[in-house]
Amino acid sequence: MKILATATFIAVHVFSMAWGQGVKPSSLAELAAYTGAERENILLAGAKREGKVVWYTSLAGSSFKEIAKAFEAKYSGVKVETYRGTSNELLARISAEAQAKRFLVDTVETTLPLLRVMREGKLLTPFTSPHVGKYPDESKEKADKGLLFWAIDRESYIGVAINKNSIPATAVPKSYDDLLKPEFKGKLGFATSDTGPRTIGAMLTFKGEEFLKTLKRQEVTLHTLSARALVDLVASGEVGASPTIFRSHASELKEKGAPVEWMPMEVVPTNAGGVVVAARAPHPHAALLLADFILGPEAQKILEKLQYGNVTKDYGYKKWYPEAGLTTDQYEKANVKWEKILRELGRKAS
Repeated sequence: MKILATATFIAVHVFSMAWGQGVKPSSLAELAAYTGAERENILLAGAKREGKVVWYTSLAGSSFKEIAKAFEAKYSGVKVETYRGTSNELLARISAEAQAKRFLVDTVETTLPLLRVMREGKLLTPFTSPHVGKYPDESKEKADKGLLFWAIDRESYIGVAINKNSIPATAVPKSYDDLLKPEFKGKLGFATSDTGPRTIGAMLTFKGEEFLKTLKRQEVTLHTLSARALVDLVASGEVGASPTIFRSHASELKEKGAPVEWMPMEVVPTNAGGVVVAARAPHPHAALLLADFILGPEAQKILEKLQYGNVTKDYGYKKWYPEAGLTTDQYEKANVKWEKILRELGRKAS
């Protein structure tokens, strides 16, 4: 994702206001920091006056629709106006609006690289939520005064999906090294979308360059497809196995009877999505009310039902966040390197 160049054009200042104890919060900054017992009531009353919340998200499938529906059912009188796009599409939209000083979005839910761009561009309002006390420290991006820039609301786990008719039970992989077995020669496919470079990043970080050189001898095919589209090829048997598949996508097909099995490797590249509040949210009460809802138990139950991981639970995976500890510049350079290695790993599928 070419986020670095765009990030340099974003320059919007987050306003902040100091307010005393006992004063009813009214500005976005005051509301965002408010922890009183009546927080939900104050936010709901204000949200009803505002009438709607504008939500940008990269959540796919039915997930964002179900969350919006549940929010509207719980908070009658507050309409969710949703724009759903890929992280690249959200970046373009948010950047264009910021440059034009058209502040339309209230709440954003998307992946961490874009959230970092927004933070570096001063497009976020630090906030708190009554639900984040249950979230582990590594899932929260901390700001000053005990507030957060974001909290991770969902995770997607990348592992190996196999076609059980193509790969014998005796060869089912338990580690990346198992992909070097003769049974996988000519049967491995990589997505060239986001999951492909991230998987290469994990292999390079934990297995090293020699492993990738050996993997190249397995006659890997490269597919200019999303991970979701590639798992369909695994299900049909056109591709025997792929280490670039989300658990949720494989589980969806397995539940429908497809001969697909998904397994984590010794390290699991993890895509994380977080919730943020826009710096100039035009509907401040509704913006925070939606952020609280997404981080709360009702929305989390919806996401888990749709196979998204919950950061408060231990699934037994050794998770690896490719962007952890990196600036936007550093992550961009690393991703370019992973993409190059991926292009050289195999041949394009015909």
